[in-house]
Amino acid sequence: MGDNIPCSQLDERPSVENEDSEQVDEKISQIVEDTPSEEEDEEALPHSEILDIFEEGLARLVQDPLLCDLPIQVTLEEINSQIALEYGQAMTVRILKADGEVMPIVVVQNATVLDLKKAICRFMELKQQREGGVKYISWRYVWRTFHLMFQGEKLEDDKTKLKDYGIRNRDEVTFMKRLRKK
Repeated sequence: MGDNIPCSQLDERPSVENEDSEQVDEKISQIVEDTPSEEEDEEALPHSEILDIFEEGLARLVQDPLLCDLPIQVTLEEINSQIALEYGQAMTVRILKADGEVMPIVVVQNATVLDLKKAICRFMELKQQREGGVKYISWRYVWRTFHLMFQGEKLEDDKTKLKDYGIRNRDEVTFMKRLRKK
């Protein structure tokens, strides 16, 4: 059995002296059925409260020295990336933009150029959500207008692994505007 009976229902407990055991079992079963279980209590929490509980837990996680350089509004994806980075399963590629801004992008060790591009997109989406910038970016336009370069070599083939271009942890990749051909 093991279910706790709320104090408000203690007075409703059957008296064993006046009734036979079958009736006692039946009344106990009825009280247990009327008592809300822990599962029902969990379902009763509204979505906003569950989100608050989750965010509080993430905030406590971010206080860990391993995760201290993550933003306050951290996502689970960012936490997993940071942990993978710490265990050597991922690397940070620094993307240098023309305006001098450096974007630290975390990708897995055997990432392709396409994985890097997707990670750049995700990084920019999160940055804009936090800063309230432009609502929409046409990434199709961005990749037609700009390309990534590492040590003078264009990263053109999306299927090529970053390590095949010689890109390692903490290397800088430049985000450059394509020159128009006449």
